[in-house]
Amino acid sequence: MTQGNGIGETRDGCLHSQASGNLEQSNGIEKVQENNECESEEGGQGGGSGGSVAVQGTVTAPDGGWGWVVLAATIVVLALTLAFPSCVGIFYTDLQNEFHASNSETSWVPSIMTSVLHAGGPFCSVLVERLGCRATVMLGGVLSGLGMAASSFTQSIEQLYVTAGVITGLGFCFSFQPAVTILGHYFVRRRAFANAMSSMGTALGLCTLPFLGNYLHTELGWRGSFLVLGAVLLNCCVCGALMRPLQPPKHRGQPLMNHGPPPPEEEKVTKEKGWMRRIWNYFVAALRKHMAFDQLCHNSRYCVYAIGITWMMLGFVVPLIYLVPYATANDMEQGRAALLIAIMGMVNIVVRPPFGILFSMPWFKGRHIYVFASALLVNGLSNTICCIGPSFPVLLVYVVFYGLSMSVVGSLMFTVLMEIVEMKRFPSALGLLAVMESITLLIGPPLAGVLIDRTGEYYHVFFACSAVVASSGVFLIVAFSWLDNRDRKLSKQGPPSPLPEAARPPVDLAPDCQYRSVPTEGDKDKASCERDTSSV
Repeated sequence: MTQGNGIGETRDGCLHSQASGNLEQSNGIEKVQENNECESEEGGQGGGSGGSVAVQGTVTAPDGGWGWVVLAATIVVLALTLAFPSCVGIFYTDLQNEFHASNSETSWVPSIMTSVLHAGGPFCSVLVERLGCRATVMLGGVLSGLGMAASSFTQSIEQLYVTAGVITGLGFCFSFQPAVTILGHYFVRRRAFANAMSSMGTALGLCTLPFLGNYLHTELGWRGSFLVLGAVLLNCCVCGALMRPLQPPKHRGQPLMNHGPPPPEEEKVTKEKGWMRRIWNYFVAALRKHMAFDQLCHNSRYCVYAIGITWMMLGFVVPLIYLVPYATANDMEQGRAALLIAIMGMVNIVVRPPFGILFSMPWFKGRHIYVFASALLVNGLSNTICCIGPSFPVLLVYVVFYGLSMSVVGSLMFTVLMEIVEMKRFPSALGLLAVMESITLLIGPPLAGVLIDRTGEYYHVFFACSAVVASSGVFLIVAFSWLDNRDRKLSKQGPPSPLPEAARPPVDLAPDCQYRSVPTEGDKDKASCERDTSSV
């Protein structure tokens, strides 16, 4: 981040140097200091001005050290959150018999749980800003545990929608998203490997939770199982306690210049008289901060990626919910059906670490999106294997292929997003993407339930999921290929001709900085930050 001759420092460096009177110069070129909104190539990064509270001030990502502990905690959190809705299928038949519900009505339970897990992103961002990642993860563990414990006492399917769906799903959201965010701050050079390893948590949950759920179901029934699983989810609190924020070097006091006059936008807000107008402005400002609508409108790659992922989620998780009911409906034992989910998790555990190392190689840089989209295509086509027959060998082949492709998808989903948007915009970009995903995640399982109720056959669901997921992979491949070709053509044309000196706008390095540096000719030895005339 090096600016031209005489260009001033960014906000933190500008104000600190102004207060102390010490400016670092070399041949008239001022050094630009990294602040908490900047990411160095070697690993320093910030989470926005309070956006994630994972990073406070100028820090360097350790890419190791305590980061490995945070990685282990993130693996456990993802195992207890993302994998949990897929294991509800073990109790699917019991819930139908207990509440005399149809397939469509019962499928709303995991559907609402998964949807709220993603849709709570903006609320999670606000909590992270106020409380920090560590406290938010712990709060999520408490909520999810209480939600599952309360579900064991429900007397209707509608009450289960609230306890297991809304409360537990919101707790999953508060634990999952901050864990992924703080992991991105701890790792930069090894980010692809760290994301691949953390996504192994989903595989770990798919491997262990079915066995645990099946054992509890046999010994305690579905009500006792939900109560014990609620206690298991409290382990998210322990994992959250390990996610300490990165701390910058401490300074004795705040620079005096920070106490200058407020920016013009803040003065305008304080002068508004109507309380409705103030509430509306606060609401709009919160949306802009925690929902990356600017990225959706101006970042074409993020827009394409968000559309593809949203469409993919319509059919991506549905097979995980209906695989066990499909097997048991065709006279397979409950234990063997649960074993299929566990085998899928084992495949993920075995292949995700080598995939993480492989995708960290330099050759894959810039190609992650194509590997990701190709894995989606394979994942979608693998669903057609289920339609051959419901026998155990056929379904075993299915879960192996599905698990392999799912490993690549899970390893690269967040890595691709981090490459598309800046790290300081990652929490808000993830929040908006999660809200968009929640819509299709909410309607996908119920639509599959309606299809089963009308046809009486489960294999139609797997055909539909195959078409949806495969088409999303093709869409991403075609769209990103077109964007890459467009960028190559623009790069060959060369940069636009520079504006004449008189027509150039003043350089404003940081929108929030109250001082503006103006490049001057013939005075390279003098470098200071002049007061912005707009704030006088």
